[in-house]
Amino acid sequence: MILVTGATGHIGNVLIRKLLKRKEHVRAMVLPNEDRTALEGLNIEIVEGDVLDLKSLRQAMQGVDRVFHLAGLISVLPGEDPIVRMVNLTGTRNVAEVAREMHVRRLIYTSSIHAIQRIEKGTIDETVPFDPKTTISSYDRSKAEASLAVLDAVRDGLDAVIVCPTGVIGPHDYRGSEMGRLFMDWMKSRFNFLVKGAYDFVDVRDVADGQILASERGRKGESYILSGQKISLPEILRQIQKALGVTKYALALPIRLAMFAASFAPLYMRIFGKKPRFTTYSLETVMGNSTISNAKARRELGFRPRPMVQSIRETVKWLLQYQKVLKTAKNV
Repeated sequence: MILVTGATGHIGNVLIRKLLKRKEHVRAMVLPNEDRTALEGLNIEIVEGDVLDLKSLRQAMQGVDRVFHLAGLISVLPGEDPIVRMVNLTGTRNVAEVAREMHVRRLIYTSSIHAIQRIEKGTIDETVPFDPKTTISSYDRSKAEASLAVLDAVRDGLDAVIVCPTGVIGPHDYRGSEMGRLFMDWMKSRFNFLVKGAYDFVDVRDVADGQILASERGRKGESYILSGQKISLPEILRQIQKALGVTKYALALPIRLAMFAASFAPLYMRIFGKKPRFTTYSLETVMGNSTISNAKARRELGFRPRPMVQSIRETVKWLLQYQKVLKTAKNV
């Protein structure tokens, strides 16, 4: 039996689909009132639980061989967020503690590339340490602290492996990830704004494959970067338009102007209750060093991500189909 926390998320539901194709028995842990659209029609066992509730974790891990821990909160706003830190750090400590207590064979923790120290020059790989002192965001700090907590648990006897995906795109994005929302904005708008930044993006299906490979071939206590391909934002927009068969106008904003506008993101969220297209966090990410190596994952796990052009095309196709499904459902 395999337990997946964060099962309704983008990576979580795709991982479950991959596991089911391998004829695995999957138990998905979800919050009591969580939207379960991403899991509809899947032959899985669903249990209600919370990573902050040790009792529910013990119940969820009964008879479990492997645990894929993905549950967490993402924040792209600056400043400290105690809820994000509690879920990402305390929740991960709880999962590791109960996994060791319940004699789970292996824990696969999905961290983030943002948990790793941001270096201005050179290649980012597994020799660069997790950085809990980062000043970028509460998300980065909490994921770094959680990764170190997992390594502490390994020293106490837990068999665990850490994977660190880069920017994730791909199908089955039911809840609308940051990149999924950006794709939809660019697909719908006649006129688009962007900056001439770039980042390393990876297909969600390749991340799921990497997680499974890490569970089977990863070395205890090791971390593996699951990166894909570095690509610029203008090129992503061009590939989206190519997939749609249309040409749309786009204005590349000077980075200083974009950063000035992004500084009002917290105020925008308070007034409109929506996430802005750009935040200082996202801008610093795409304007920073994104030379990231997946050589270790390729060498030790057999990780082989697909070309980003293919991933963009198939993401657009899925988003178009899903929007048709939603529109049909509303009209019924």
